[in-house]
Amino acid sequence: MPLPRLQAEFFAQIADPQGVRAIFEHMPGVFFFMKDDQGRHIAANSATYERFGIKNERELVGAMDEKFFPPEVAKAYREDDQKVIRSGRPLINRLEVWYDEQHNLNWFLCTKLPVLDKRGKVIGVMGITRRDEDRMRQHDVREVTAALQYARAHCHEVVTAAELARAAGVSERHLHRKLRAALGLSPYELLLRARVQSAAEALAKTSTPIIQIALDHGFCDQSAFTQQFRKRTGMTPKEFRTRHHG
Repeated sequence: MPLPRLQAEFFAQIADPQGVRAIFEHMPGVFFFMKDDQGRHIAANSATYERFGIKNERELVGAMDEKFFPPEVAKAYREDDQKVIRSGRPLINRLEVWYDEQHNLNWFLCTKLPVLDKRGKVIGVMGITRRDEDRMRQHDVREVTAALQYARAHCHEVVTAAELARAAGVSERHLHRKLRAALGLSPYELLLRARVQSAAEALAKTSTPIIQIALDHGFCDQSAFTQQFRKRTGMTPKEFRTRHHG
Protein backbone atom coordinates (compact mmCIF):
# COMPACT_ATOMS: atom_id res chain seq x y z
CA MET A 1 0.00 0.00 0.00
CA PRO A 2 1.50 3.39 -1.01
CA LEU A 3 2.07 5.96 1.72
CA PRO A 4 -0.27 8.98 1.90
CA ARG A 5 1.30 11.87 0.00
CA LEU A 6 1.89 14.06 3.07
CA GLN A 7 3.56 11.20 4.91
CA ALA A 8 5.74 10.22 1.95
CA GLU A 9 6.86 13.82 1.40
CA PHE A 10 7.72 14.24 5.07
CA PHE A 11 9.77 11.02 5.22
CA ALA A 12 11.60 12.01 2.05
CA GLN A 13 12.84 15.17 3.79
CA ILE A 14 14.42 13.38 6.74
CA ALA A 15 18.17 13.89 6.57
CA ASP A 16 19.22 10.89 8.66
CA PRO A 17 17.20 7.67 8.34
CA GLN A 18 18.79 6.50 11.59
CA GLY A 19 17.71 9.61 13.47
CA VAL A 20 14.50 8.03 14.70
CA ARG A 21 16.42 5.59 16.90
CA ALA A 22 17.79 8.49 18.94
CA ILE A 23 14.52 8.45 20.88
CA PHE A 24 15.66 5.22 22.55
CA GLU A 25 18.48 7.17 24.21
CA HIS A 26 15.83 9.02 26.21
CA MET A 27 13.68 6.07 27.32
CA PRO A 28 14.91 4.81 30.70
CA GLY A 29 14.90 1.04 31.12
CA VAL A 30 14.52 0.35 27.39
CA PHE A 31 17.20 -1.59 25.51
CA PHE A 32 17.10 -1.13 21.73
CA PHE A 33 18.88 -3.44 19.27
CA MET A 34 19.06 -4.21 15.57
CA LYS A 35 20.58 -7.28 13.90
CA ASP A 36 20.97 -8.49 10.34
CA ASP A 37 19.60 -11.81 9.08
CA GLN A 38 22.85 -13.55 10.08
CA GLY A 39 22.39 -12.56 13.72
CA ARG A 40 25.12 -9.89 13.69
CA HIS A 41 24.46 -6.76 15.72
CA ILE A 42 24.07 -3.65 13.58
CA ALA A 43 22.93 -0.98 16.03
CA ALA A 44 21.90 -0.41 19.63
CA ASN A 45 21.27 2.34 22.13
CA SER A 46 23.87 3.13 24.78
CA ALA A 47 21.86 1.32 27.48
CA THR A 48 22.26 -1.93 25.54
CA TYR A 49 25.99 -1.86 24.98
CA GLU A 50 26.62 -0.55 28.49
CA ARG A 51 24.66 -3.50 29.88
CA PHE A 52 26.93 -5.72 27.78
CA GLY A 53 29.94 -4.14 29.46
CA ILE A 54 31.37 -2.47 26.37
CA LYS A 55 32.19 1.20 25.85
CA ASN A 56 30.60 2.11 22.53
CA GLU A 57 28.50 0.89 19.64
CA ARG A 58 31.54 0.24 17.46
CA GLU A 59 32.51 -2.68 19.71
CA LEU A 60 29.02 -4.12 19.27
CA VAL A 61 28.65 -3.95 15.49
CA GLY A 62 29.20 -7.34 13.89
CA ALA A 63 29.16 -9.25 17.18
CA MET A 64 26.85 -12.23 17.72
CA ASP A 65 24.80 -12.84 20.86
CA GLU A 66 27.24 -15.58 21.90
CA LYS A 67 29.77 -12.87 22.69
CA PHE A 68 27.58 -11.54 25.49
CA PHE A 69 25.30 -14.38 26.62
CA PRO A 70 25.57 -18.05 27.63
CA PRO A 71 25.18 -20.34 24.60
CA GLU A 72 21.67 -21.53 25.44
CA VAL A 73 20.41 -17.97 25.93
CA ALA A 74 21.98 -16.88 22.64
CA LYS A 75 20.46 -19.92 20.92
CA ALA A 76 16.98 -19.01 22.16
CA TYR A 77 17.41 -15.42 20.94
CA ARG A 78 18.44 -16.63 17.49
CA GLU A 79 15.46 -18.96 17.23
CA ASP A 80 13.08 -16.08 17.94
CA ASP A 81 14.97 -13.79 15.53
CA GLN A 82 14.64 -16.38 12.78
CA LYS A 83 10.91 -16.77 13.42
CA VAL A 84 10.49 -13.05 12.78
CA ILE A 85 12.75 -13.10 9.72
CA ARG A 86 11.07 -16.14 8.15
CA SER A 87 7.50 -15.08 8.83
CA GLY A 88 7.86 -11.31 8.48
CA ARG A 89 5.64 -11.00 11.56
CA PRO A 90 6.56 -9.41 14.89
CA LEU A 91 6.87 -11.10 18.27
CA ILE A 92 5.18 -8.91 20.86
CA ASN A 93 6.01 -8.88 24.58
CA ARG A 94 7.83 -12.21 24.59
CA LEU A 95 9.13 -13.10 28.05
CA GLU A 96 12.87 -13.82 27.98
CA VAL A 97 15.98 -13.48 30.11
CA TRP A 98 18.15 -10.37 29.97
CA TYR A 99 20.88 -8.87 32.14
CA ASP A 100 19.63 -6.87 35.12
CA GLU A 101 21.50 -4.12 36.99
CA GLN A 102 23.64 -6.68 38.85
CA HIS A 103 24.47 -8.39 35.54
CA ASN A 104 22.40 -11.42 36.47
CA LEU A 105 20.02 -12.98 33.97
CA ASN A 106 16.48 -12.01 34.94
CA TRP A 107 13.02 -11.79 33.34
CA PHE A 108 12.29 -9.03 30.82
CA LEU A 109 9.83 -8.52 27.98
CA CYS A 110 11.06 -8.32 24.40
CA THR A 111 9.31 -7.12 21.26
CA LYS A 112 10.90 -7.90 17.87
CA LEU A 113 9.94 -6.62 14.42
CA PRO A 114 11.27 -7.43 10.94
CA VAL A 115 13.58 -4.95 9.20
CA LEU A 116 12.73 -4.54 5.51
CA ASP A 117 14.84 -3.31 2.62
CA LYS A 118 13.49 -0.98 -0.06
CA ARG A 119 12.03 -3.92 -1.99
CA GLY A 120 10.18 -5.25 1.03
CA LYS A 121 12.56 -8.14 1.71
CA VAL A 122 13.25 -8.96 5.36
CA ILE A 123 16.95 -8.31 6.00
CA GLY A 124 17.05 -8.39 9.79
CA VAL A 125 15.27 -7.83 13.06
CA MET A 126 15.03 -4.93 15.48
CA GLY A 127 13.45 -4.70 18.88
CA ILE A 128 13.33 -3.46 22.41
CA THR A 129 13.76 -5.26 25.73
CA ARG A 130 12.25 -3.83 28.90
CA ARG A 131 10.88 -4.65 32.29
CA ASP A 132 7.10 -4.70 32.73
CA GLU A 133 6.04 -5.93 36.15
CA ASP A 134 2.31 -5.86 35.36
CA ARG A 135 2.73 -7.93 32.21
CA MET A 136 5.06 -10.32 34.02
CA ARG A 137 2.44 -10.89 36.71
CA GLN A 138 -0.06 -11.73 33.98
CA HIS A 139 2.35 -14.41 32.77
CA ASP A 140 2.52 -15.71 36.38
CA VAL A 141 6.30 -15.69 36.32
CA ARG A 142 6.50 -17.27 39.78
CA GLU A 143 5.56 -20.66 38.34
CA VAL A 144 7.91 -20.30 35.39
CA THR A 145 10.72 -19.13 37.65
CA ALA A 146 10.18 -22.06 40.02
CA ALA A 147 10.37 -24.49 37.09
CA LEU A 148 13.49 -22.82 35.71
CA GLN A 149 15.23 -22.82 39.10
CA TYR A 150 14.41 -26.49 39.63
CA ALA A 151 15.67 -27.38 36.15
CA ARG A 152 18.95 -25.57 36.80
CA ALA A 153 19.36 -27.10 40.25
CA HIS A 154 18.86 -30.60 38.83
CA CYS A 155 20.83 -30.17 35.60
CA HIS A 156 23.01 -33.17 36.48
CA GLU A 157 20.16 -35.66 36.27
CA VAL A 158 17.22 -36.63 34.10
CA VAL A 159 14.07 -34.99 35.49
CA THR A 160 10.57 -35.80 34.25
CA ALA A 161 7.93 -33.25 33.35
CA ALA A 162 5.85 -34.58 36.25
CA GLU A 163 8.66 -33.86 38.72
CA LEU A 164 9.11 -30.40 37.27
CA ALA A 165 5.40 -29.65 37.59
CA ARG A 166 5.36 -30.82 41.22
CA ALA A 167 8.32 -28.54 41.97
CA ALA A 168 6.39 -25.61 40.45
CA GLY A 169 3.23 -26.56 42.36
CA VAL A 170 1.04 -27.02 39.28
CA SER A 171 -0.23 -29.78 37.02
CA GLU A 172 1.81 -30.94 34.02
CA ARG A 173 -0.75 -29.52 31.64
CA HIS A 174 -0.82 -26.17 33.41
CA LEU A 175 3.00 -25.95 33.44
CA HIS A 176 3.14 -26.84 29.75
CA ARG A 177 0.79 -23.94 28.94
CA LYS A 178 2.73 -21.51 31.14
CA LEU A 179 6.11 -22.42 29.68
CA ARG A 180 4.79 -22.24 26.12
CA ALA A 181 3.24 -18.81 26.72
CA ALA A 182 6.24 -17.35 28.55
CA LEU A 183 9.26 -19.00 26.93
CA GLY A 184 7.99 -20.86 23.89
CA LEU A 185 9.35 -24.10 25.38
CA SER A 186 7.92 -27.41 26.51
CA PRO A 187 8.91 -28.75 29.96
CA TYR A 188 11.06 -31.38 28.22
CA GLU A 189 12.93 -28.75 26.21
CA LEU A 190 13.44 -26.52 29.26
CA LEU A 191 14.95 -29.42 31.19
CA LEU A 192 17.17 -30.45 28.29
CA ARG A 193 18.39 -26.91 27.71
CA ALA A 194 19.28 -26.55 31.39
CA ARG A 195 21.43 -29.68 31.15
CA VAL A 196 23.05 -28.57 27.89
CA GLN A 197 23.78 -25.09 29.28
CA SER A 198 25.42 -26.50 32.39
CA ALA A 199 27.43 -28.92 30.26
CA ALA A 200 28.52 -26.02 28.03
CA GLU A 201 29.83 -24.16 31.06
CA ALA A 202 31.79 -27.24 32.12
CA LEU A 203 33.25 -27.54 28.61
CA ALA A 204 34.34 -23.91 28.64
CA LYS A 205 35.68 -23.73 32.20
CA THR A 206 37.20 -27.17 32.86
CA SER A 207 39.35 -29.83 31.22
CA THR A 208 37.04 -32.67 32.27
CA PRO A 209 36.79 -35.30 29.48
CA ILE A 210 33.73 -34.84 27.29
CA ILE A 211 32.40 -38.29 28.06
CA GLN A 212 32.52 -37.53 31.78
CA ILE A 213 30.69 -34.22 31.28
CA ALA A 214 28.05 -36.12 29.28
CA LEU A 215 27.54 -38.67 32.06
CA ASP A 216 27.61 -35.96 34.75
CA HIS A 217 24.66 -34.26 33.03
CA GLY A 218 22.42 -37.30 32.63
CA PHE A 219 23.30 -38.33 29.08
CA CYS A 220 23.64 -42.06 28.53
CA ASP A 221 26.75 -41.76 26.36
CA GLN A 222 28.86 -39.24 24.43
CA SER A 223 26.97 -39.87 21.17
CA ALA A 224 23.61 -38.89 22.69
CA PHE A 225 25.22 -35.86 24.34
CA THR A 226 26.81 -34.73 21.07
CA GLN A 227 23.52 -35.05 19.19
CA GLN A 228 21.54 -32.97 21.69
CA PHE A 229 24.35 -30.44 22.20
CA ARG A 230 24.84 -29.82 18.49
CA LYS A 231 21.09 -29.47 17.92
CA ARG A 232 20.93 -26.60 20.43
CA THR A 233 24.25 -24.84 19.93
CA GLY A 234 25.12 -25.57 16.31
CA MET A 235 28.45 -27.10 17.41
CA THR A 236 29.71 -30.41 18.72
CA PRO A 237 30.99 -30.39 22.33
CA LYS A 238 34.56 -30.63 21.00
CA GLU A 239 34.06 -27.67 18.65
CA PHE A 240 32.47 -25.67 21.47
CA ARG A 241 35.36 -26.39 23.83
CA THR A 242 37.92 -25.41 21.20
CA ARG A 243 36.17 -22.09 20.63
CA HIS A 244 35.38 -21.18 24.25
CA HIS A 245 37.96 -22.85 26.46
CA GLY A 246 39.72 -20.11 28.41
